[in-house]
Amino acid sequence: MNIDQQLEIISRGVDEILPLDEFKEKLKTGKPLKVKAGFDPTAPDLHLGHTVLINKLKQLQNLGHEIYFVVGDFTAMIGDPAGKSATRVPLSKKQVLENAKTYQTQIFKILDKKKTNVVFNSNWLNKLSSADMVKLAAKQTVARMLERDDFSKRYQNNQPISIHEFLYPLLQGYDSVALESDLELGGSDQKFNLLMGRELQKNYGKSMQAILTMPILEGLDGVAKMLKSLNNYIGIDDPPDAMFGKIMSISDNLMWRYFELLSFKPLQEIKDLKKQMAAGKNPRDIKFILAEEMIARFYNADETKQAQQNFINQFSKNKIPDNIPEFEFLSGIKIANALKDADLVASTSDGYRMIKQGAVKLDGKKIENKEFKVISGIYQVGKRKFAKISII
Repeated sequence: MNIDQQLEIISRGVDEILPLDEFKEKLKTGKPLKVKAGFDPTAPDLHLGHTVLINKLKQLQNLGHEIYFVVGDFTAMIGDPAGKSATRVPLSKKQVLENAKTYQTQIFKILDKKKTNVVFNSNWLNKLSSADMVKLAAKQTVARMLERDDFSKRYQNNQPISIHEFLYPLLQGYDSVALESDLELGGSDQKFNLLMGRELQKNYGKSMQAILTMPILEGLDGVAKMLKSLNNYIGIDDPPDAMFGKIMSISDNLMWRYFELLSFKPLQEIKDLKKQMAAGKNPRDIKFILAEEMIARFYNADETKQAQQNFINQFSKNKIPDNIPEFEFLSGIKIANALKDADLVASTSDGYRMIKQGAVKLDGKKIENKEFKVISGIYQVGKRKFAKISII
């Protein structure tokens, strides 16, 4: 492909490529670029939010570039302070290694195992002596670190910032020095760390990497970042039925965000789907297309078809009426309050009672947690009461 064709593929869904002119010059050499992306194994499972970045690695891999998947087993024990309002609790070496094992299994559902270099940053960071760490710390000032939005807010609010947190962006940046990367990928919340890699490469006399940032994918609630801790995630190891049901639960507006950041379909095809919905096509049928593509990425064709059929069967059994009332609520509303406000129960106490009896369902599945925070989907109480709830 020529440079413009490559850039069209690489730029899809991207927040920024910096500096763009430098990146174009790297492509013009015709040599495969050494592309780096780091993942700290702070939790055992990857979800679709992670795959926004991994999908971009796959596209770069298909274009012939060298992919380095950096497992941050050393940095995970510090904890990335990006976006955090408090110091993270450090993980033990054992926790990190256990999580790292699952990452290595899961990433190859997307990336080509034979063409992917999986490296652990402890391989070079463990070799840094105390003197080396002091020299590394001398590469930046406290004032520069406080330019980070999260550090700045904590400092202004008199919230503690531990010294070791300042080391995190330096260590991530040193990964780029050790690997001599040409391009580093990260989420938009990682921009400071990615730029640190460029600065350190320059300080160590290396060629500076370009950086590419990807948007943060919203979770099922359509508001907060997809996180397991918020229970708004779709795990790439979720069973097909669960994955299908979760995707079908997202709002019609959020569906297009998922198409943009997760789908490999041509942009024109997605535009055509939007036109079809505007012309009256049932959004459910378009969401089927999204769900099928996502599940087929992690499971075989038979499992994908069966998941869709199971979803259809589940809803046909529940006999959902064609026209059901629709409600919009703010993120964070608890299930009993939503049921009352959607006129599905007479009171919140009645809602708790129905949950206890197993009479409350979301997209055909029972809700058993009284503290459940509502996500978008079709809610059912008993056999005849239904409401479509969207989180805004």
